[in-house]
Amino acid sequence: MKQPAKPIFITTLIFLLPALNPALAQTTYDNYKGSKTSFGHPDIGGFWTNVTMTKLTRPEEFGSRLVYTEQEVAEIEGRARIEEVEAARPVDPNAPAEFRHDSSVALRPEFAAAGGATGFYDRVWLDPGSRIMRVGGEPRTAILTTPDGQSPEPKESAQSYLSRRPGRGYDSHETRPLGERCIIGFGRNGGPPMYANGFYNNNYQIVQTPDHVAILVEMIHDVRIVRLNSEHRTDGVRPWFGDSIGWWEDNTLVVETTHIPEAQAFYGAWLHLTVTERFTRVAANRLHYRFTVEDPTIWESSWGGEYEFSTLDGEIYEYACHEGNYALPGILKGARVEEEDE
Repeated sequence: MKQPAKPIFITTLIFLLPALNPALAQTTYDNYKGSKTSFGHPDIGGFWTNVTMTKLTRPEEFGSRLVYTEQEVAEIEGRARIEEVEAARPVDPNAPAEFRHDSSVALRPEFAAAGGATGFYDRVWLDPGSRIMRVGGEPRTAILTTPDGQSPEPKESAQSYLSRRPGRGYDSHETRPLGERCIIGFGRNGGPPMYANGFYNNNYQIVQTPDHVAILVEMIHDVRIVRLNSEHRTDGVRPWFGDSIGWWEDNTLVVETTHIPEAQAFYGAWLHLTVTERFTRVAANRLHYRFTVEDPTIWESSWGGEYEFSTLDGEIYEYACHEGNYALPGILKGARVEEEDE
């Protein structure tokens, strides 16, 4: 008798979710007047999160449609709520290593696959988002704002260059991915541009001074430093996250970043890449974020996307990535053993 009751429970969750969040009805921020810092700048500081279920690119079936219907949102967010409820159930510590869940619940495929052959450590430890991203109250089908919601194709003249990008191997720790080495986070949380990664640690702290804005990225405890009313460096050095300068245009902080290192290439662009970001506080609990990327050697024109940060219910603590981590030496040791067997 329990199994037939489950669909009724699911349906109830799906169609009640919009009523549980009155903020979803908000469609405009025109009347918002933000506060100022003690030194007169618009206040965008505090703890923020960009966690969302909205993907970077638009599902192909939506074509050029920018916005979900409210019914589509209710169904998507309803399924996410079911995942959360399922994840909260006790887990048998003696069960096999594979991802443990009720087979009647359709988990997002990336969760089931995330642990690979070693299994996963339970969905309850993740923070992948349970809401569709809204911009000005509109539930968006993608973060990118290109006509089809996809990244543009590179120029034909750039194809050969992009095909020569260095690969990743097992010869040395220096050839392993940066996220695996805990140098910078995976999924481009730190940017620029900054994305939610779809799994966890999608949180930020913004700290303002008269001359700088610091953006602390929870993932791998990265920090971006934006110099206000400054000029780009001329020494050719390409630091992590590039060289960022910023200025205020009315209530919007504009950040321009160049000198991005090759290891942080964005769709293959880095040498001539410029990323422009705009941060505007549009409500007490919302920070609008818009980005534009430009590289005339890769794309015919600039392109980008937008989303809104929401206030974080809490604060950010230390991210200790490599403490007790034996994975990297194990990976390299395994590759050496395989080579000896060849």
